[in-house]
Amino acid sequence: MALLAQTAILLKAARQLADELSADAVLMLTETDLDWDEVLELLPGDKLLIAARNRDVAAKIRAHAHLTLLDINPGPSPTQERMSLALLEAIAIEKIRPGAHVIALYNGIGGADRPEPIDSISVIHLGEHLERLSAQDLRKLDTQVPLESLRAVVDVATEIGREGREGKPVGTMFVVGDTKRVLTMCRPLNFNPFRGYAAKERDIRDPRVREQIKDIAQLEGALIIQRDGVAEAACMYIDAPAEGITLSKGLGTRHWAAAAITKKTKAIAVVVSQSSGIVRIFQNGTIVLNIPPLARPMIWSHFHMDASDGNGAGSPPAGG
Repeated sequence: MALLAQTAILLKAARQLADELSADAVLMLTETDLDWDEVLELLPGDKLLIAARNRDVAAKIRAHAHLTLLDINPGPSPTQERMSLALLEAIAIEKIRPGAHVIALYNGIGGADRPEPIDSISVIHLGEHLERLSAQDLRKLDTQVPLESLRAVVDVATEIGREGREGKPVGTMFVVGDTKRVLTMCRPLNFNPFRGYAAKERDIRDPRVREQIKDIAQLEGALIIQRDGVAEAACMYIDAPAEGITLSKGLGTRHWAAAAITKKTKAIAVVVSQSSGIVRIFQNGTIVLNIPPLARPMIWSHFHMDASDGNGAGSPPAGG
């Protein structure tokens, strides 16, 4: 199964770019089974990283002795989100470092629902997006919640923080993972808008679902997301004890609730400040990552390891 002429030419171009730019890696996103031995003749095997959502293609790549598979499960995500997730995974397993230069090969025209051979090539400078994110940070977060699920939640949270809803600032909280235990420390404030819908209709990795969740996030209470990215409940009041927790002055009850629930469970909480739009990620009762509201749309950009300003006195009660 020889490579198509167009694919071979693009691979040669990627090799030339990698050599001339001293790139750290070549990332390939593909759902098409290729002649992998021929691919290795055209691309540097020690720098080649491959991500494939198709299970059969992924299995063949995994079984090849000289190929590196990035094992991700992005769900129904578009190409750019899959690429971002693949880069995060590559950093997490220390195949590349934050600040690396990567040549990306992918299907950018046909779309994820029409798998085609490689048709696009890009040069990515990770320093523009991931300079403050370390492999240690990612591994720590990934022990509790898969990166693809957490990334989707942070994606919608940063959009809410940056845009608000209908011109008004919105504060909200997501609690991701350890769902059964989390629900024992919650009580409903209103009806559950997710009840009765199939899992695929509640999958936050789907951009269409995220748009609906932005509307639901305006309701009082926390949204509960399973570790696989499926929304379980909304309008939930978090009733977890807050002993042993220390937070910066000015942070409201929503942040205290996030700290408390992550202290008592293995969940990760993502809080959007209503007053500032800042998104804070909580793990084990503390703030581990902080995203300013004006950060670039690409997720995981410009993380800071400290937090100082709060969400104002108008926050709903704990969990709101």
